[in-house]
Amino acid sequence: MAPTHNSTSTTFSEFLLICFPGFQSWQHWLSLPLSLLFLLAMGANTTLLITIWLEASLHEPMYYLLSLLSLLDIVLCLTVIPKVLLIFWFNLKTISFSACFSQMFVMNSFLTMESCTFMVMAYDRYVAICHPLRYPSIITDHFVAKAAVFVIARNVLFSLPVPILSSRLRYCAQNIITNCICTNLSVSTLSCDDITLNKLYQLVAGWTLLGSDLILIILSYTFILRAVLRIKAEGAAAKALSTCGSHFILILFFSTILLVLIITNVARKRIPPDVPILLNILHHLIPPAMNPIVYGVRTKEINQGIQRLLKRLLEGLESGPPPASLQEQGNWYLLNPMVHRGTTELQDVPSD
Repeated sequence: MAPTHNSTSTTFSEFLLICFPGFQSWQHWLSLPLSLLFLLAMGANTTLLITIWLEASLHEPMYYLLSLLSLLDIVLCLTVIPKVLLIFWFNLKTISFSACFSQMFVMNSFLTMESCTFMVMAYDRYVAICHPLRYPSIITDHFVAKAAVFVIARNVLFSLPVPILSSRLRYCAQNIITNCICTNLSVSTLSCDDITLNKLYQLVAGWTLLGSDLILIILSYTFILRAVLRIKAEGAAAKALSTCGSHFILILFFSTILLVLIITNVARKRIPPDVPILLNILHHLIPPAMNPIVYGVRTKEINQGIQRLLKRLLEGLESGPPPASLQEQGNWYLLNPMVHRGTTELQDVPSD
């Protein structure tokens, strides 16, 4: 996506990312909490993915959607945070045109993919509470596969023009981006050309994708709340709402940070320029770090799955590696009660 169009004459071959121009001396200190959040996000999402993959009891559509969300979080973190930390630690501020526009594409497409995944998860909760008898026939593995294709295709098609439009501009004035990441507006404002089309498309596409997802999420929870209020049985309403608690908390995390980011960008002239930059970075860190933790703490099945996974891992470490030959290996498993008990537990887990 480098600007190689015939009508484009480019003086520069790379950009310079200047993070927090007003607080250059604080970058090393800021890198510590960002590194911890990055490790937390990667570790928590990886643990969640492994648990869902290995636990047969979690092979259900709802957990497949959660796996999709974790994959999106991992890709977003890996696209943004390592480059930010390289700038903080080693002052590696340069980024090539192709890398910058690729990062712009991933950020725009995967952010809207995450929003779309939340919308599909809201529909899953709507069917589970409002149409519980039809849930097994509606929310199937086939439905999740089609939903994943829709999430990817819709957002790739709508997000692809953003970096393409920016890459076709002429960058002949300066190549210094006052940001830690290659956002569309941060990059396109450096161009010598008119960027009205870039701004217009970003606005229309962003509000169309994110806005439509938000409207459908609100509608789903409106129907859920109406159905819950009709439940007469004691404690049933609270139990029904608790199944939506984790999902609702994640939507609040995602929407609140995104809303604050939008407001600070609109009021850019009234606040320090470093504030939107920091919020932009945190938006790629806090939701990915919190998503698996919230589900792991609040969802009993995931919590138990992680505990069983850790227990088997510890038992395997205590028992040591098996002997080399097959016969000795079989005798080793029979004579070792801890490993034998672990494999028995695996066999007893019901499969879907």
